Amino acid sequence: MKIILPIDFSGNAINALDFAIALTGKKEGEIILVHVIEAVFDFASKAAVALENMHRDAETLMQSTLEKYRHSNQKFTTVIKEGTASTSITQLALQMEATLIVMGTQGASGIKVGLIGSTTINVIKESSIPVLVIPTESSAPCIKKIALALEFASHEEKFIDWVIDMSRRWERGLEFVHVQAANDFEEDRGIKKLEDFITSHHPGLPVKIHTFYAPTPVEGLDQFLEENENVILVMCHRHKNLWEQILSRSQTIEMVFHSKVPLLIMT
Repeated sequence: MKIILPIDFSGNAINALDFAIALTGKKEGEIILVHVIEAVFDFASKAAVALENMHRDAETLMQSTLEKYRHSNQKFTTVIKEGTASTSITQLALQMEATLIVMGTQGASGIKVGLIGSTTINVIKESSIPVLVIPTESSAPCIKKIALALEFASHEEKFIDWVIDMSRRWERGLEFVHVQAANDFEEDRGIKKLEDFITSHHPGLPVKIHTFYAPTPVEGLDQFLEENENVILVMCHRHKNLWEQILSRSQTIEMVFHSKVPLLIMT
């Protein structure tokens, strides 16, 4: 398993690094620490000196970070580069054939657009691999299970296998969450189809499906998370209705996700 982890050496980034090490610690894997220098200068004569200082400082902090984790037995690779953060991160993930991007964020009141940050949002939009967003207060040892939010769309089957594999790698249980606005025969068929898919592709895997009735998907997921805090919530970027609600600045729901819940976005 190869993880890209953007690092600005803040507490949020170090927390995400701790989280990534805990997930990969029991399996062979590599964590690629990438620091992106975003610099805009008005005077070309000062640019070279300033960039040289930035690279030097970044290298010092990177080596200090590696020294802190030298007893972790974790394989690390470090990359320091210049450019736009989101583009540099997603391009590197593609070049390195990474499995996952892990990013730290902050916000005591939950994962919201302003608190996730524009870089994280842009990485999610641009990435061709899954992105795991880690809130500041989240701790990997506290995570008991992975919850996959489904809309029973045709594109979902291809990443159900990926999530199941990750749940086994991370040694966490897997559950499914579905939100529906009303009793619907098509929705019931979707649940039956999921059960049949798991039975045929992953015999012996327990299937636990949480169904919440709510006016909107976000409200339904919020209900689930109120009852399940020690979880990684997985959703697909192509869940347009849900994703648009999360990113909408006019959204009236103040808390979309609880602050301690990591969010894994499938792309």
